[in-house]
Amino acid sequence: MPQLILLIVVGVVAYVGYRSFIREAERVSARLRRAEQEARNQATGTLVKDPVTGEYRVAKD
Repeated sequence: MPQLILLIVVGVVAYVGYRSFIREAERVSARLRRAEQEARNQATGTLVKDPVTGEYRVAKD
């Protein structure tokens, strides 16, 4: 019985680690895509519209 509990705990930890790895990889790839687009357009930053004020600001990483 303790082996089963240990196996379940290891499985949960592996799943949570995998999900955090995927989330980080998506964040990094999005930043890379944005940097490639900026280089292609010869821009110095990406503008993002603020939904509350309606103003455009430079995106923060």
